[in-house]
Amino acid sequence: MATLGTRLLTWLRGELVGADAYGNRYYRLKGDRPQRLGGGRFSRDRRWVLYNGEPEGSKVPPEWNAWLHHTVQEPPQPRQRYPWEKDHQPNMTGTPLAYHPRGSVLRGSRRARATGDYEPWSPE
Repeated sequence: MATLGTRLLTWLRGELVGADAYGNRYYRLKGDRPQRLGGGRFSRDRRWVLYNGEPEGSKVPPEWNAWLHHTVQEPPQPRQRYPWEKDHQPNMTGTPLAYHPRGSVLRGSRRARATGDYEPWSPE
């Protein structure tokens, strides 16, 4: 949920630029355009996202992340996806869908015993 200040800014001065497949909406300040090239933070237009649901930065797909961080000037356009491309997934750490590698105790398995290349430290 966006803060009251962000909602007011969006309603009064926000210009909707686009939305992604996950329902996040992307905005910039109306009439706010870069004044000069290569001038740093104050010479760039202000951009932000209103998340669909819980605000979590990893929910932003890479193409929109590039636009938000001024890596690209133009908002991303829908494009054909290649069959080998995977869908974007937010960070699942701390959820039941988190990745646990083979041998992880969180996966319910045990690590294979050391093969002699490991000696535990002893304080003696």
